[in-house]
Amino acid sequence: MRQGAQGSAETGTPWSAAGAAAPGGPVASDAPAVPRQAGAVRGEHTHSEPPAPVAPRVRPVVQRASVRGQILDALRAALVAGDLRPGAVYSAPVLGERFGVSATPVREAMQQLALEGAVEVVPNRGFRVVERGVRELAELAEVRALIEVPVMLRLARDVPAERWAELRPLAEATVRAASSGCRATYAESDRGFHRAVLSLSGNVQLVQIAEDLHRRAQWPLVGGGRGARGRAELLADAHEHSALLDALVARDLDVVRALVGEHFAGAAAAG
Repeated sequence: MRQGAQGSAETGTPWSAAGAAAPGGPVASDAPAVPRQAGAVRGEHTHSEPPAPVAPRVRPVVQRASVRGQILDALRAALVAGDLRPGAVYSAPVLGERFGVSATPVREAMQQLALEGAVEVVPNRGFRVVERGVRELAELAEVRALIEVPVMLRLARDVPAERWAELRPLAEATVRAASSGCRATYAESDRGFHRAVLSLSGNVQLVQIAEDLHRRAQWPLVGGGRGARGRAELLADAHEHSALLDALVARDLDVVRALVGEHFAGAAAAG
């Protein structure tokens, strides 16, 4: 991590929004105007009619919200990867320079992270990454289990095996993501699998609340730093997804309950 202008570590992968191509104009025609033939039906092409002009292409507009969303995703990934260290203060202008954007979308994205509890505002300095301990992570794991275990037990009784088979590629994707050893890559894939499972409940509010808790549980602990969970730990966590699908297909409620509880507890212990 390199030191920023204000003495805090600043990291990021530079990027810039791609500009859109200039719009094209209508196709010009030198042919004289020809009166419509009698009896011609509107919209019907006749040989004596000139070709219809080509509509000009519309330049796609990149909204500032889109830039803010990309910055928010990048900051979340940096947070999970340990590039944004707990306790460190980061300024919006310096981060904006690193990302190749102005300070405004960075500040807006950081404010969203503040609402989520990931950072806190430091007046006249920037944003400090919240320091979390093992107890908070254990509490998150307990709350997630209280929400997700009953839902998964109900789904195990009601959802047919073929629906669970549709989620097999997502479980396999988490293994590939874990193989990369990148915490941010695995975190996104892990959330995707759990989101797909809970979506079968049809409860949108449940899915949103569970994902927010899941995201918070993926933030690093104080002193954990980069790579607190190595490739072996990520792979072990990922393989539990396939085991969970097997138990859901078999409608083995005891195994489902045990696997989900161990899955959350293991993630909390690893940090």
